[in-house]
Amino acid sequence: MILYIDTSAFVKLIIDEPRATEARAWYAEAREVASSVITYPEATAALCRKARELGPDQSRLTAWLTVLETCWQRCVRLPVDERSAAHSAVDHGLRGMDAVQLAAASDLRSRVVAAMPGADLHFLAFDRQLLKAAAREGFATLGGPLE
Repeated sequence: MILYIDTSAFVKLIIDEPRATEARAWYAEAREVASSVITYPEATAALCRKARELGPDQSRLTAWLTVLETCWQRCVRLPVDERSAAHSAVDHGLRGMDAVQLAAASDLRSRVVAAMPGADLHFLAFDRQLLKAAAREGFATLGGPLE
């Protein structure tokens, strides 16, 4: 399986949140993992925000950022065509960064299908609107909204 992973799922690889076990299992199972270049700074910001919420403990944040770096090294990092992302925002009513994620995944799918017809590509996220948009675009999706 080739796994496209958005920021909402990527953070679950690092900190214990609802459905983190599932995200980690899919990540471990994947033959290849890819994400947009925006995922790294977005995940870093999310980890910093979570660390601030939990109180001053620099060692916790340092440990999380180390795991982030390790997970990120495994990822194929995808650039984004801004016009494709804009079309995703218009077509699906997505927020900006979610549109970027979907556009990056769509570009990946185009390249994967051309190189390996029949490849097993899944889109992993935990955002309802983004997953609905990915499904409308024909992706096999994993994850789901956190109810």
